[in-house]
Amino acid sequence: MTIESIQPTRPGEWVDTGVELADIPADAYRMRIPTDRYTSPDIQAQEREKIWLKVWQVAGRVADIPAVGDWKEYKIFDQSFVIIRGKDDRIRGFVNACRHRGNVLCTGSGNAKRGILCQYHLWSYDLDGALKGILREGAQGDIGKDNLSLVPVSVDTFAGFIFLNPDPDAAPLAEFLGEGLPELLAPYRLDEMVTVLDVRESVNCNWKVVMDAFEEGYHISGIHPELLRVIMIDPTTVRYRFFENHSVSVAPFDVANADKYSAEEQVEGIHGLPETFPTVAMVLPRFDELVGGYRSDDEPLRFPDGVTARTLLQQATRDTLTGMGLDVSRLTDAQMSDNHGWVLFPNFFMTIRAGEATTIMATPHPDGDPNKCIWHISSFMWLPEEHRDVYRAQPVEVEEPGSFKYFLALQQDYEQMPRQQRGLRSDGLDFMALVKEEIVIAHYHSVVDRYLAADANS
Repeated sequence: MTIESIQPTRPGEWVDTGVELADIPADAYRMRIPTDRYTSPDIQAQEREKIWLKVWQVAGRVADIPAVGDWKEYKIFDQSFVIIRGKDDRIRGFVNACRHRGNVLCTGSGNAKRGILCQYHLWSYDLDGALKGILREGAQGDIGKDNLSLVPVSVDTFAGFIFLNPDPDAAPLAEFLGEGLPELLAPYRLDEMVTVLDVRESVNCNWKVVMDAFEEGYHISGIHPELLRVIMIDPTTVRYRFFENHSVSVAPFDVANADKYSAEEQVEGIHGLPETFPTVAMVLPRFDELVGGYRSDDEPLRFPDGVTARTLLQQATRDTLTGMGLDVSRLTDAQMSDNHGWVLFPNFFMTIRAGEATTIMATPHPDGDPNKCIWHISSFMWLPEEHRDVYRAQPVEVEEPGSFKYFLALQQDYEQMPRQQRGLRSDGLDFMALVKEEIVIAHYHSVVDRYLAADANS
């Protein structure tokens, strides 16, 4: 065998040697989480100072500001920042306040190719933040114009996302992400995916209730029973990888109890997936074509040893995406079908598999009520360049609660979370008791613990 013929190790193969639930000591993380963490205004005030004003957080997509002068506002609590693309194509961030009298400069999104203009007294700034013009400048005396640029804030990009950190002393984003994480995500080509769903809505629960809800599959039997036909609930098959601040886990995406279901029933289960995972519909034509190769007019559908609805879905996904022009050679067969669940602290959850991803982000409600938050749902697909503008979604701000209908599984979670928040507000309930299958939640709260214990001025 020549060196050239050896298949290089693919990052997704970490699953083959990943941590199993049985490998994790029972006392690795705290399993009882105080309920006041979800309801206390005092704790939320601590989170503001020690987490939200200290950490890197996703503030949008690079594609949100594609042209020179494009800008968007990012808000957290009462803090506002403006992110803008400069003439040098570099993305920068600034405190969203004029250096004259503090007027907010930018609201929402827009374009300021000629520079940023304060509407109050008409002071203007270049796209790199430098103070450019002052109304009747000659009459104002020497005000130290060179020292009145917009206040910068750290901004960087990764995987097509814009990250922002309000901390003036922030360490680089690469350090926050940690070693190994970027390499695991790179083969998906997430930066090339197009936003096909983009919805923000106020939800009546704490922002951490949202994060907890998507960090475990223990609730599938109760909240998503229709998935039991296609997802095997077997904690022993889940694999984990923990970073200092983040984590990733994956459970094999397979027809549940395949040995008890006929091949035809397995195929029916795959056909039901688009109700919960809409992009599966894209690969069903190729899937049906592959299934057809095993059909006979005289006998029931049977698959030979080594062939299942799962393996055919994987092949159909690889064939479809390759035909569209996406290079999936660095992704494993399992990544064709299995969703990897990523948690990036503090508020980013993503499921991702070949060609698609869905992200759920939650931020504290601007009014400061710990019993409410803003959740932001986005879905992404890899599409040929000629189709991207057709499928690109415009942002949706939901004003009337319940008026926007999400895809089935997401709708079920949306309806469940406020019920949990009502229970967490019970005076007699001091803590939540996690089970081992919720180890990702326990790890996540260990990071929360670490930040809340830190000196706010460190």
